[in-house]
Amino acid sequence: MSPENPPAKDEIRSRHRKLRAGMPAGARSEAAEGIAAHGLAWAETIADGRPATFTAYVGVAFEPPTLRLITALHEAGHRVLLPVCEPDRALSWVFWYPATEFVRSRYAPIQEPAGERHGLEVMKEVAAMFLPATAVDMSGNRIGQGGGYYDKFLAEVDATGMHVPRAAVIYDAELLPVSAIPAESFDRPVDAVLTPSGVVPLA
Repeated sequence: MSPENPPAKDEIRSRHRKLRAGMPAGARSEAAEGIAAHGLAWAETIADGRPATFTAYVGVAFEPPTLRLITALHEAGHRVLLPVCEPDRALSWVFWYPATEFVRSRYAPIQEPAGERHGLEVMKEVAAMFLPATAVDMSGNRIGQGGGYYDKFLAEVDATGMHVPRAAVIYDAELLPVSAIPAESFDRPVDAVLTPSGVVPLA
């Protein structure tokens, strides 16, 4: 299908979810190692060798595994913020530590960190963001899980004039050609993708 007539987001999301579900467990374990190593290297470059704060998330079910990345960031001296779903598709953030407890989200089928919640103001100290995605194209267009939480939050960040570098975490085969994903007015592009093979800067 040509870039002028890309498949709908739901079709792309569904296709990649099926492919993820069919991945062997060993491949996910290897992916975790690559994501952690390359993600930490990207973060260290962004932070210029100094302790910094990053947002991340815990990959669940068949999502790319990110717990090793989060742990690696912490062990390298960085602070990690994890998201909490709030009413009206809003996000707040909780600092993660190895002893952090998780509770069932009221608004999404995930476990969320318990602790003091921070709003948009915490982004002033964030060096970069690691975001979930099911696919990204070389134009930076991202398909998330369909809830709209991140696009709404990123729009709020952009409205403040802050530019916080953002990398979507995907498997290698989920990086698609330029304009393969239809972009809508509310979508917010990403600057890079983090895959098990490395970090790819995007246009």
